[in-house]
Amino acid sequence: MRALIHQEFGPAEDVLTLDDRPVPEPGPGQVRLRIVLSPIHNHDLWTIRGTYGFKPALPAASGTEALGIVDALGEGVEHLAVGQRVATGGTFGAWAEYAVTNAAGLIPVPEGLADEQAAQLISMPFSAISLLQFLDVAEGDWIVQNAANGAVGRMLAQLAAARGVNVLGLVRRRDGIDELRAQGIENVVSTDDDWRTQATAITGGAPIIAGVDSVGGESSGDVLSLLTENGTLVAFGAMSSPTMNISSGDVIFKQATVKGFWGSKVSQTMDAATRRALFGELITRVGDGSLTLPVAGVFDAADIADAVRASNAPGRVGKVLLKF
Repeated sequence: MRALIHQEFGPAEDVLTLDDRPVPEPGPGQVRLRIVLSPIHNHDLWTIRGTYGFKPALPAASGTEALGIVDALGEGVEHLAVGQRVATGGTFGAWAEYAVTNAAGLIPVPEGLADEQAAQLISMPFSAISLLQFLDVAEGDWIVQNAANGAVGRMLAQLAAARGVNVLGLVRRRDGIDELRAQGIENVVSTDDDWRTQATAITGGAPIIAGVDSVGGESSGDVLSLLTENGTLVAFGAMSSPTMNISSGDVIFKQATVKGFWGSKVSQTMDAATRRALFGELITRVGDGSLTLPVAGVFDAADIADAVRASNAPGRVGKVLLKF
């Protein structure tokens, strides 16, 4: 079978090669998937570089999320059937024609959901809806996020709106406002303008009880500065800087809470009932159009270098998918 492998750590476009590997056999509690489509995520690229929290032994497989067709069942697997379409968000080695994974973590895909949507259903959308749940906000509340035109930022805004939660979005360029409006996302300001005045006008001075920082650096402080007393700042990412520059005055006098969110850890500790409910909500939102999962392009695995460059392109809207 064809599989994307790297013999060393480095930029994915430089180190990944399409190699021939034996077709894997499922063990007890596992299934073999025939991979249909698999998205390129930043954490995949960071893993290939050797800079992520998980560092595989070399030579290493790649990819983590995919839409697949159940191809073979391991011993004891009774709730799935050969030929069934399923999504997986935690199958290391998903960038291959076939992959073996634990049956318990697979999500059956409804017939009405397109392959392109199902292939990216778990990692980013589930992170976004888990983050929204983590913020513990209610209908009518206001939250603020930077990197509002990023993949998770777009999804968080759409999922929050569906729950009646208000989101103020911060972007670093004015073009980002128009990009989000094209997806029906409003209440966005660009930080290259008089953004604080605009933010107050949008919220009407209502208290902002939680903020999401995906950028780091000075942007962390910008988000914190908008929060009300007893507000919560959640560190979700560090797009620009690994250091959060925040005002001790804001932390002290607002009695603010600062905490981190790592989706994989939150998912591991989430109870089964909550997980089922959130996945059910995701499928409903995608089905009714309140959550959109655009695709920036579909590439054959043989064109991995071009696919990675497309994924890294500035202003990209939607995920780049690999096909096998």
